[in-house]
Amino acid sequence: MRTVRGRTDHVVVVGAGLAGLSAALYLLGAGRSVTVVERDALPGGRAGRIDRGGYRFDTGPTVVTMPELLADAFAAVGGSLEERLELVPLHPAYRAGFADGSVLDVHTRPEAMEAEIERFAGARDAVGYRRLRGWLEKLYRAQMGRFIDANFDSPLHVLTPDLARLAALGGFGRLDAAIGRFIRDERLRRVFSFQSLYAGVAPSRALAAYAVIAYMDTVAGVHFPRGGVHAVPRAMAGAAADAGAAFLYGRTVTRLERTGERVTAVVTDRERLPCDAVVLTPDLPVTYRLLGREPRRPLALRHSPSAVVLHAGTDRTWPHLAHHTISFGAAWKSTFRELTRTGRPMTDPSLLITRPTATDPDLAPPGRHVHYILAPCPNTDIGPDAAHWQDLAPRYRAGLLAELDRRGLTGIEAAIEEECLVTPADWTRRGHAAGTPFSVAHTFAQTGPFRPRNLVNGTENAVIAGCGTTPGVGVPTVLISGKLAAARITGAHRPAGRAPGHATGAHRPHTAANDRRSSGANRAVAPPGTATAGDRRTPENNRTAEGGTA
Repeated sequence: MRTVRGRTDHVVVVGAGLAGLSAALYLLGAGRSVTVVERDALPGGRAGRIDRGGYRFDTGPTVVTMPELLADAFAAVGGSLEERLELVPLHPAYRAGFADGSVLDVHTRPEAMEAEIERFAGARDAVGYRRLRGWLEKLYRAQMGRFIDANFDSPLHVLTPDLARLAALGGFGRLDAAIGRFIRDERLRRVFSFQSLYAGVAPSRALAAYAVIAYMDTVAGVHFPRGGVHAVPRAMAGAAADAGAAFLYGRTVTRLERTGERVTAVVTDRERLPCDAVVLTPDLPVTYRLLGREPRRPLALRHSPSAVVLHAGTDRTWPHLAHHTISFGAAWKSTFRELTRTGRPMTDPSLLITRPTATDPDLAPPGRHVHYILAPCPNTDIGPDAAHWQDLAPRYRAGLLAELDRRGLTGIEAAIEEECLVTPADWTRRGHAAGTPFSVAHTFAQTGPFRPRNLVNGTENAVIAGCGTTPGVGVPTVLISGKLAAARITGAHRPAGRAPGHATGAHRPHTAANDRRSSGANRAVAPPGTATAGDRRTPENNRTAEGGTA
């Protein structure tokens, strides 16, 4: 594995999103001095928060899967997940509603899910589910250590026995066909394949290997942090500050100073920060602009679909909603054509409706409720551009609320007390390429060793982290990206490919990073509102879109 050469004592991390915070914790654990620079007033990046009228809206991820990855990050500085966060397991993980009126609760416990599938689709598919679950577990084991939790210097590095195992499992076939080998009911097949949308590829075109996302969602367990998902970056920032990291909020990085092929300082709109190495977590176009160079690729990068998100604080809720409800439209294949090819907003949408106050009522005023409605939409490369979305947004909102009303959220528009509508125009303003928060799509040519790498030729001591680079999009993979970026600097790497529930190393001894807490040079500047999950105070934040990273 290639690593940064030369001195790496002081590392500046640009961006206090999940990737940057993960990198900071692993760097601190390896004895590096770390300064984190963030353009917003609080940590989080895409996992930010909007506060309005007593309602607290998570702006990005809505669940936590693979919590052992978080536990490892905290353990890097001698801490534990339990000290910093309270994670509530969700049962069911999701509720799926279909156009024919049928409803399925998606459980991660095998016995409960098998019984639910037998009720929903019959004994044959219940048996098929057991086989599918075993296949997903094997798929995860074959991929995690070598293809997900791995730094690549060459495509040849994937030529391992795990590649043969993945091929033998059918990982290079098509996702929908692979799921169809186990399950016949078309509605059930959607439940185990819709996740490919977040990878930017339709199930009919996605590699079967991407079923590992369904493993994370439907097998490994789904959790919700007390205080909202934004409690995760708050807790990570708190752990990093306690371990000696300095946090500089409200700073925009304007340029990088270089001497030859080395970055010697990060320059913000307020100060110059000398450094021995730098970790860059903004979206790829911003990162490449700062570096002054972009890797050559035979084809232009293709981006995932985007999303419209309506954050709604309401004076009522609807009893058929679980914490997470996936409301599928009647259309399926045509929906993916609209999102990935024709660029037309969904005519028969499938929607994610999250009701976090079902688990944590403190996210809203007493007797009130928070609803997060996500509607996938085309990115601005193939669909309406940012300027068009400025005009389209009010009409889209009206149509979305009318559709929700038809699907059983009767009177939702009248129930809204506080709201925030986020469209591709907002993602564009945040610096996200193609107006999408889901970054570069996971096509075959943009996956594993073919994904934009976290080292850029021509710069010796800069490393990239985040969803645009290895290993990809999603909370677990972004956490791993920070770990992999740190490993490029420290040389340390420990595969994470173990089954959930195994020991996480959360009680490792304190490292050298902990001994720097009293050093004036590394005095921690605590982020506003940083606390453990038990303290859910936060600064007022009325942004119209999710948090930034640089």
